[in-house]
Formats: sequence, C-alpha cells, structure tokens
Amino acid sequence: MSREYKGRRVVVWPVYIDSSASRGEGRKVPLRDAVRKPRVEEIVKAAQRLGLNPEVEEARYPRSWWENTKRVVVDKMGSKLNTLKAIAAEIRKLREERRRLRRA
Repeated sequence: MSREYKGRRVVVWPVYIDSSASRGEGRKVPLRDAVRKPRVEEIVKAAQRLGLNPEVEEARYPRSWWENTKRVVVDKMGSKLNTLKAIAAEIRKLREERRRLRRA
C-alpha cells in the first residue's frame, strides 16, 4: 500500500475476514465476526454500502504469494479492526438478502 494512504485508508485482503482461515494464515477478525470464503466482489459491494470508497488492486497476498489474488483499499472507519468487522457484517447482510430473494 502506498504511503499516501497511511492513516486514512486500509488494505482489505479477503483472508482478513475469512472464517475458514486461521489466525496464522492471516485472519484478523474473531471467528464470530468472520465470513466464509469472502469474494473481492462482496468486499467491494459491502464497502460501497458503508460509504468506504473501495478500490480494487491487483496484488499477491504475501503469505500466499504464489496465488493470484486482489486486495481492496477502503477508507478507514475508526480502527482497522472495526473497519474489517463492519465489512464482514455487511457481507453477512448481503448474503442473507440474496438467500431471501432466492426463496421468494
């Protein structure tokens, strides 16, 4: 992440909020707040709904550098952890809305 973001923006790698990842693999939020296998598209949509101005960047997560992946840079909402928890909660809401629409 560029130094121009320092203090105002946060990098969100999908693994940060992934309930199937361990802390050692990079998960940053507690399991109760995490979501299973979050996609970059879901992170972007959740960040948009929260007004966090998401930007997708092509990058490789350092702990799994061999995998092609992307990261999302968003505006900071309090602390980094609070920002990640809010995004994960919004993804849960998005998934619940999608489930309800399928049943209807």
